[in-house]
Amino acid sequence: MTDAPPLAASLADYRRRRPEEGAVVELFESLLADPGPVYERRRLAGHFTGSAWVVSSDGQRVLLTHHRKLGRWLQLGGHADGDPDLAQVALREAEEESGLADLVVQPGIFDLDRHAIPARGAEPEHWHYDVRYVVRATGSEVFAVGEESLDLEWVPVVQIAEDPTSDESLRRMAAKWLGRA
Repeated sequence: MTDAPPLAASLADYRRRRPEEGAVVELFESLLADPGPVYERRRLAGHFTGSAWVVSSDGQRVLLTHHRKLGRWLQLGGHADGDPDLAQVALREAEEESGLADLVVQPGIFDLDRHAIPARGAEPEHWHYDVRYVVRATGSEVFAVGEESLDLEWVPVVQIAEDPTSDESLRRMAAKWLGRA
């Protein structure tokens, strides 16, 4: 486990670094203030998830999954399953979904995204409050496609940023990554 700051402190830090995203931060803070099980998928009104912007050791590429359930190319990530340390959730999901070892999560929230997950089977449509972290590959970049993916691919960040058909949140993260100081 890391010594990650509680989510409230991390959200405050994110708001300080990204004041233009204050309205999004407020949505996440409202969920955090809810007394319900906000880190568990059974809270169908909305729950926290953790995602990983997995970057190659040279920082030029990002590992994307062709998500089996959603049928779209996205970043790796998943449900918190009761774990309030969303940086660790992102790291765990990245390791499980890619088979990569030697991944390192960088401190601080990289991106926030609230999005609807469509109804599937008996599960109704619900909201994911996705807290995203940069996870750096520091060893082998040879991945293994897991059961949650149709495929995985290292994609140049510039390609994502310039492709109008890419997922909007992927383009936003690519722009953030390319614009980092």
